[in-house]
Amino acid sequence: MIDINLIRENPTLVKNNIKKKFQDEKLVIVDEIKELDEKWKKLKFDEDQLRAERNKVSKAISELKKSGKTAKKELDRAKKIPDEIEKIEVKRKKIEEDIEYLLMQIPNIMHESVPKGKNSDENVEIRRIGSPKIFSFPVKNSAEIAEKINGVDFDSAREVSGNGFYYLEGDLALLHSAILSFARDYMVKNGFTYVIPPFMIREKIVGGVMSFEEKDNMMYKINNEDLYLIGTSEHSMIGRFIEKIISGKKLPFLLTSYSPCFRKEIGAHGMNEKGLYRLHQFEKQEMIVICEPEDSYKWYDKMIQLSLDIFKELEIPVRVFESCSGDLGDLKSKGADIEAWSPIQKKYYEIGSCSNLTDAQARRLNIRVDNKGKLYFAHTLNNTVVASPRILIALLENHQNKDGSINIPKVLQSYMQNKKKIEFKN
Repeated sequence: MIDINLIRENPTLVKNNIKKKFQDEKLVIVDEIKELDEKWKKLKFDEDQLRAERNKVSKAISELKKSGKTAKKELDRAKKIPDEIEKIEVKRKKIEEDIEYLLMQIPNIMHESVPKGKNSDENVEIRRIGSPKIFSFPVKNSAEIAEKINGVDFDSAREVSGNGFYYLEGDLALLHSAILSFARDYMVKNGFTYVIPPFMIREKIVGGVMSFEEKDNMMYKINNEDLYLIGTSEHSMIGRFIEKIISGKKLPFLLTSYSPCFRKEIGAHGMNEKGLYRLHQFEKQEMIVICEPEDSYKWYDKMIQLSLDIFKELEIPVRVFESCSGDLGDLKSKGADIEAWSPIQKKYYEIGSCSNLTDAQARRLNIRVDNKGKLYFAHTLNNTVVASPRILIALLENHQNKDGSINIPKVLQSYMQNKKKIEFKN
């Protein structure tokens, strides 16, 4: 949610930002907010005038009584003013609710460096780490490899839960856990505090951390409960600070969280096919930063670098693919995907994402910083450390051998009883 003062003082900036995101249908919302804001100002002025009059009348009544004079006229007026204030207050609060609803549909102001583009086809590659390996044998896809090492059971999962689920077992399940443990320890080593958050959150938190469209497309609602299953631990982690005032001396908060994640993934391609890429359920290690506004882009760059360092340790070639304006989520000021190389597809695919939401989430959830008595909204950022089993695709495909075995990266071996390979099982 943006600051209404931007619409009051610079509506052209807000409209140009909307146009850059190719959301021209939202331009009219800016004018609607301006119109409602004028009505709000008039009601607030009338309400303040009535409150001032009430104080003036109360003072007059007190003075008249002290002098022994009657105050019938003033007392009659004093009885009427509260009702008049209440009527105006009801109208004012309704307009405030309408304005807030409309403000939540206006996209966050993007950083000036965000490339202009209509959709993901116009995202921009900005960096690569590692070189794709050249194999001397026909490579297999991750689902085929996983089944050949007896590491996954899609068919039983389909019977039990439907499409988009899996059973991981044996060495592949151990590799899955090893990745998450390595990611946790790596983030702790880099100064982040490890947190396991609630895996269900209330609707007011959902509305604070994501747009209406994201909520409808992603979240599973618990029937007859004011609870949703989280789509990522970022939701629960940012929600933890709702209505809190944070001392500036305590910033930044550097947090890394583990959670299972649950997503509808409406319209997901390949959902009816076997695979580990787009699923209803997965597990993830996340990094969250809450910081001073002037530090958020410094942390954005540092978080991306941490991701690149992790994939370098895992010996997986990756690239940073910056989101263009039309592909950037409405709450984000700047974002990029981390993409891993797939030898079977001969292209990069999304394996994580980094986002700077500036004060959009903090404004919705009223998360403020107190710096020597000055209050202002914090900035929030999030980035995927690793998401599994999506990262298993990269590990299985990039570390496969001709005999069907899988090399285990050195940094993961200590988490797998010092095994160096997952052997092919006939």
